[in-house]
Amino acid sequence: MSVSQQIHYSSPVNDEDASSQYRTFLMCPPDHFGVLYEINPWMKRAVQPDQDLARKQWDSLVSNLQQAGAAVEFIQPVASLPDMVFTADIGLVDRKRFIMSRFRYPQRQEEATRGAHWLQSRNYEVLELSLAAEASLESSDIYPFRGCLLAGYGFRTSISAHRALAHLSQRKVVSIQFVDARLYHLDLSFCPLDERRAIIAPCAWSRRSCERLEKLVPEALVLDLEEALTFCANSIIVGKTIIMPACPLRVAHILERWGFTICISPVSEFLKAGGAIHCLVLALHGSFSSLADSVQ
Repeated sequence: MSVSQQIHYSSPVNDEDASSQYRTFLMCPPDHFGVLYEINPWMKRAVQPDQDLARKQWDSLVSNLQQAGAAVEFIQPVASLPDMVFTADIGLVDRKRFIMSRFRYPQRQEEATRGAHWLQSRNYEVLELSLAAEASLESSDIYPFRGCLLAGYGFRTSISAHRALAHLSQRKVVSIQFVDARLYHLDLSFCPLDERRAIIAPCAWSRRSCERLEKLVPEALVLDLEEALTFCANSIIVGKTIIMPACPLRVAHILERWGFTICISPVSEFLKAGGAIHCLVLALHGSFSSLADSVQ
């Protein structure tokens, strides 16, 4: 039995905290999900997901989000876009603005366009960053935290895109350089919990980036490499419930001491494509002011 399986977790319950009442996420059913190409170290075409199990895991995640107090909306899957299930990647939501991702790999570029059409039909203003032809920006590399935008670079997002994002958002952008290709997006090594605390995996970042994050995060739950590779930072917070793909015992003890209810929602089939809980949902309630205004 694995360490995470030995932990007893409470079932997710409706959170009375008002912060959970207006949380809405966009998800895409995994009807066409599969590993049809290889664009990160986790993807192997020889290792295909079990389609039935993937659907059960996706359905369970929807249920867990709803039980925690969130609403879930759905975008239609597209047969030619097997990674469209990872809706967090399609762009950034800032209140009623949607900033489209520009994917590094052409296999995924149409996902941002499909997402933009869906959001535009619901009265979101759709924006594209002004980037050089070779530049890319993927939304899973961006997190608002304490008045700043944390922005990763090195594998999927170009550092030049950070300047364009700072100009558009009128926020300070703190650039984080990745050094481990297995943790290629920021949401695999950083998970903000509230205005002071975050799960972080410094093993994914350059030394200079680690120093920047140490100054920015007052209370950090620091993962070692083994813990980070469980994808436990790739989680979603709804009120005081944290929905995770896995949770090492030490991490669980700290989160519970901090007052969080842990809900494990396995996504083993999606890990075969390099994505977990956070990758599968786009927060429609997103704001660049999140976790910021209360500490300014």
